[in-house]
Amino acid sequence: MVAIVSTVAYLGLEARGVEVQCTLVAGLPAFVVVGLPDKAVAESRERVRGAIAAMGLALPPKRITINLSPADLPKEGSHFDLPIALALLAAMGVVDAETLSDYVVVGELGLDGRIQASPGVLLAALHASAEGKGLVCPAAQGPEAAWAGSVEVLAATDLLNHFKGQQLLSPPQPGEAEAPGFGPDLKQVKGQETAKRALEIAAAGGHNLLMVGPPGSGKSLMAACLPGILPPLDPAEALEVSMVQSVAGTLTGGRLTRTRPFRNPHHSASMAALTGGGLRVKPGEVSLAHLGVLFLDELPEFQRAVLDSLRQPLETGTVSVARANAHVTFPANVQLIAAMNPCRCGHLGDPALACARAPRCAADYQAKVSGPLLDRIDLHVEVAAVSAADLVLPPPSEGSAQVAVRVAAARAVQRERYAGTSVRTNAEADGDLLERVAVLDEPARKLLAQAAEAMRLSARGFHRVIRVSRTIADLAGVEPISRAHVAEALSYRRRAPTN
Repeated sequence: MVAIVSTVAYLGLEARGVEVQCTLVAGLPAFVVVGLPDKAVAESRERVRGAIAAMGLALPPKRITINLSPADLPKEGSHFDLPIALALLAAMGVVDAETLSDYVVVGELGLDGRIQASPGVLLAALHASAEGKGLVCPAAQGPEAAWAGSVEVLAATDLLNHFKGQQLLSPPQPGEAEAPGFGPDLKQVKGQETAKRALEIAAAGGHNLLMVGPPGSGKSLMAACLPGILPPLDPAEALEVSMVQSVAGTLTGGRLTRTRPFRNPHHSASMAALTGGGLRVKPGEVSLAHLGVLFLDELPEFQRAVLDSLRQPLETGTVSVARANAHVTFPANVQLIAAMNPCRCGHLGDPALACARAPRCAADYQAKVSGPLLDRIDLHVEVAAVSAADLVLPPPSEGSAQVAVRVAAARAVQRERYAGTSVRTNAEADGDLLERVAVLDEPARKLLAQAAEAMRLSARGFHRVIRVSRTIADLAGVEPISRAHVAEALSYRRRAPTN
């Protein structure tokens, strides 16, 4: 007799079906797991042995073979413990194998028989729902699995009594949806009206932004204010973000958040940390910031290759991690906010703190960031040093709450404009769609043509100016794009160096 239990293997945000097949045959006692298991799966033999002993049962003196099918699909993670244990119990006749066929099973086992949390339960629940099956998962992750919708979820610390009919488990309730959180308020920023305007445009259209200025000018503070003016995640977006967090193992208590992610990796981060990877491929910072903000402070201090690895995700909204044993794609639809000093000492152009090596210091420092990456940043803004006169002024009357209202209104226009497409914001519009929604009047068209020649804009830069112009017009509440909108968008564009 072969006992079969269904489970899943994770490849990025995809859960692929796996059959755990167990047979007991006469021969020398042995416990073998086959089917391309990694170290964590191979070690499940000892955890399963200990958990079954904790139930008061003993393994039969036979050759136990566990096959994870399909055999050519790599199996990674501790969530195979529970399906292996239940397949073995079914082969021993302790639980009914036919009842188990209606469920997808995931969970890690402790030596005392407790069912412990494992990453990816939300993905497993969605897979079970698509297959028309129920889900067996750890009790701590029942609220997370319940977000999958109409799927029967069995979440408990003791499944043996349930499958033997001695105890009925009640279905878990979905975890709480956390209210949007708020960071610093824009009222804390003294002066910097141009930079705050650029931040509002970036928030309204989902555009990438680079702030260049001396130390202490408020670049990091303004970046931290951005989540407070962005609209909260809608239910579908919250589920997308939670799927990434589930695979990464950072979704706790089944709590879905409505706040957009804000990731702020240190400049010593490796390429695998930023884009994803590792021995067991995990999402990186660019995926953990999906539908939110990726803030890179001290931009030139990142390794050149690490920064250039962001070029594909910024263009496509996904990141593909290729390894010898796996090719995984994660979502990476992020808004990049970057900050940097104008030169290594940070005081370029300040007569009181003159840079001794200018202009060579600035040229060498800024050259650490490649031109193709800078070309993907829509808004470039100079952030001046804050004067003593600005610091003694009272807080500005307009804060994050007032800016968030205008941003929400602009986003509502875009949501209606792009209904029925995969585009969410102006920053994502391209091709025929961009031509259809971004109609320039004749003066605006002439100005853009002249500027493209004078500023030597690339084709990408040309279209990004149009997208920013579309956002500026949305903030103004008008449909046609005028010369003033294009002029403001051009003022935020980085000029190509002259020969």
